[in-house]
Amino acid sequence: MKTTTRVAVIGGGVVGCSVLYHLTKLGWSDVVLIERSELTSGSTWHAAGGFHTLNGDTNMAALQGYTIKLYKELEAITGMSCGLHHVGGVTLAETQERFDMLKAERAKHRFMGLETEIVSPEEIKKIAPVTNVDGIIGGLYDPLDGHLDPSGTTHAYAKAARMGGATIETHCKVIETNQRPDGTWDVVTNKGTIHAEHVVNAGGLWAREVGAMAGVYFPLHPMEHQYIVTDEVPMIAEIIDGGGEHPHVMDPAGESYLRQEGRGLCIGFYEQPCKPWAVDGTPWDFGHELLPDDFDKIEDSIAFAYKRFPALEAAGVKSVIHGPFTFAPDGNPLVGPVPGMRNYWSACAVMAGFSQGGGVGLMLAQWMVEGECERDTFAMDCARFGDWITPGYTRPKVIENYQKRFSIAYPNEELPAARPFRTTPMYDVFDGMGAVWGAQYGMEVPNYFATGDEPRYETPSFRRSNAFEATAREVKAVRENVGINEVHNFGKYLIKGAGARSWLDRIMAGRVPQPGRLSLTPMLSPKGRLIGDFTISCLGKSGAEEEFQLTASYGSQAYHMRWFLQNLDDGVHLENISDTRNGFQIAGPKAREVLQACTRRDISDMRFMDVRRLTVGMADCIVQRVSYTGDLGYEIYCDLPSQRSLWDSLWSAGQAQGMKPFGMRAMMSLRLDKFFGSWLREFSPDYTAAETGLDRFISFKKPADFIGRAAAEAERDAGPARQLCAFEVAADDADVVAYEPIWLDGEVVGFCTSGGYSHYAQKSIALGFVPTGKAVEGLEVEIEILGQMYKARLVTQPLFDTDGARMRG
Repeated sequence: MKTTTRVAVIGGGVVGCSVLYHLTKLGWSDVVLIERSELTSGSTWHAAGGFHTLNGDTNMAALQGYTIKLYKELEAITGMSCGLHHVGGVTLAETQERFDMLKAERAKHRFMGLETEIVSPEEIKKIAPVTNVDGIIGGLYDPLDGHLDPSGTTHAYAKAARMGGATIETHCKVIETNQRPDGTWDVVTNKGTIHAEHVVNAGGLWAREVGAMAGVYFPLHPMEHQYIVTDEVPMIAEIIDGGGEHPHVMDPAGESYLRQEGRGLCIGFYEQPCKPWAVDGTPWDFGHELLPDDFDKIEDSIAFAYKRFPALEAAGVKSVIHGPFTFAPDGNPLVGPVPGMRNYWSACAVMAGFSQGGGVGLMLAQWMVEGECERDTFAMDCARFGDWITPGYTRPKVIENYQKRFSIAYPNEELPAARPFRTTPMYDVFDGMGAVWGAQYGMEVPNYFATGDEPRYETPSFRRSNAFEATAREVKAVRENVGINEVHNFGKYLIKGAGARSWLDRIMAGRVPQPGRLSLTPMLSPKGRLIGDFTISCLGKSGAEEEFQLTASYGSQAYHMRWFLQNLDDGVHLENISDTRNGFQIAGPKAREVLQACTRRDISDMRFMDVRRLTVGMADCIVQRVSYTGDLGYEIYCDLPSQRSLWDSLWSAGQAQGMKPFGMRAMMSLRLDKFFGSWLREFSPDYTAAETGLDRFISFKKPADFIGRAAAEAERDAGPARQLCAFEVAADDADVVAYEPIWLDGEVVGFCTSGGYSHYAQKSIALGFVPTGKAVEGLEVEIEILGQMYKARLVTQPLFDTDGARMRG
């Protein structure tokens, strides 16, 4: 057995083998995979082997498309068969809401190059004759869908990796992972110790146990899953004898997926009375066993399946496959460098290994070899969960995700499991005021405030919801008087020390402000991609030491802290204060009067983008003259124990000015008035500063060689190929959400990043990318929303405070 290696991949399922192969494909041949038993000994061997591209996250869908197309490449490289059956697949819609979802997904696929199509019930019957289409409105057909041989595919990955120089050690159980002071790892096994520069946890069912060896908690949980293979079905046998194959059918209403298996059928269920498995840990001796049959929990699902697929009822059961596989709380994989660890990587919780395994392997290999991925991977980045997450939170969220595996994914839906979990000192106050709650990064956040007889629940919808009137009311309060909301939706970081300014100059592309001022800046990857959208506030200077506060997206804390720590300089103190410093934003034409009433300091000379330390009421605060609403406004920060006192002061003073609370729905409407972008919508690693307009905040004149400078300068000189623009849309009851295609002269020329309804201007607004040469005032396009074309016009003048007089005055 090898004793040294560049990378030790732990786990010999399809994901571990994919990672191994992709590392060799990108040039790292000194890599070894360690498997405690034989390859495929976890969830892989009993997987149904289906694959599809449909995924609510566009980048995940693209990676699934890559995975599916990779299989023929593997066969060509290795000469081995993956057992491919590209039979196509159709997803059924029995309600208008689900049909809306499928039309929205079809629209996304237009600019992704995926050839899906909406089909009628009559067409479904021809495509998938085993289906009873009674009650079906339509469906989405994908020709890429199919199934394969799980064992053959995994061994093809393994052979391709070996051909690239990789080594695979089977029957080699990892006992310990111990990190050396230099960041490398000793991987202790029953065959000896391997010294590795990097460790990849691809442990699958055992990922929790492997992680615990390094002191890492991975938020995943195994769930029991059951599918049935039938004896011969005459209709299927007839299709086979005629030289054909029956396509896959996904029936979300019945929580089932169905495909041909030999001359019979295979059907699996995501049943509501589901069961978590191995709650307190996966036994090390579990492997090629199956769980006992449990027909009771799928009884209702089987009854529904008999109605949707009548041929099943007459078919005998050939075999039952009942085994565990793992989920993360949101159902997406956990991939990437583990926050707070050096040279420790995650490739686990990949519950759809044969749809996603290739994409996971490619992204992780790019991350390790090249330092960053070719696309935004946040949806599967293990940093999307922070150190606040616990097994007690993970388990109910995993159960919820399993139960909703085939449910409609609404853009405004708030899932209830494991909530409330994390709250601020304002939770009971806002709850008493009628808050309708959302959650971000585990924290409860008011989406809007219901009044009178309005329900305390927002109806999930692809169209304008029952939050529409409440949101309009809150927008009106901000624009006409003054509104207040919490600033706990910002991630906050304290930076200080003699080296603080020079470090910020290197890690941020923008200007670092002088004491008493703030600046806006993008943070770039080495390739010039956007990895942060920050506000830097210089709080003061004492001798050679300066103190700064950074604010950015609250949900990206672990993601940003990981980057900060990877690039931290000596002489810099860094602290995540997101949950120890909180406060409020007040915004609107009467915001100045409210703040002045709460402090003895004269604030009339406080300029736009000024920062001051003020006593507000009884609380010592940091006050910033800035607002994401685009209005006159202030962000007021204090320590957590002072927050309720600060609220009392601001709320009391605000009553004379008509102050009202407002939530995130109003915030997202208000920002559209000024065409302000939002993190992970307009600004993400998929885009560059020049494409999004954030290059106006890059300080090309500063002498610092900031990260991403060369790439940003090259793009500045060449010019971006596409440009982020705003559009007024002639929509009716549904607005842009994200990734809707933009049409010009009968062709898709761009896509939307986000949108919504401007209650101030009473217009539907979309933000999106079009070719730079087309990005001119008045450009007439069409935007496809839920399968319908709507006229849209490119606009460049903000809808509110066009000259910035109110925001800056």
